[in-house]
Amino acid sequence: MQATTKVTQRTATSAAGTSIAVLAFSGDISSASKEAILEAYHGLSAATTNVLLDFTAVDYINSSGIAIIIQLLLEASKSGTRKVGIFGLSAHFQKVFTMVGINKYASLYPDEQTALV
Repeated sequence: MQATTKVTQRTATSAAGTSIAVLAFSGDISSASKEAILEAYHGLSAATTNVLLDFTAVDYINSSGIAIIIQLLLEASKSGTRKVGIFGLSAHFQKVFTMVGINKYASLYPDEQTALV
């Protein structure tokens, strides 16, 4: 398993012309990923209202990694101003995220194009 997760930030534009922050993860997501993921999320501008989490290049997510994602989503939910979407999950992790209720806090999309509609 990879010791660290790489997180890159970019901006995408929705079909409606809205600017959306994209946090793209790569590698494995585990307890070792917490600092990188939360630092990237907390580093977003306070004016950022739409965020997409890109899991396209993620190889593996363990239970600690799922807990980190839940923590991020709970923070977004409590802020009341951020809407979070998730795309690029494998079929397996789409099932896992749904089973643990992540889909209650973030919309799950098959790919970026669908998320931007």
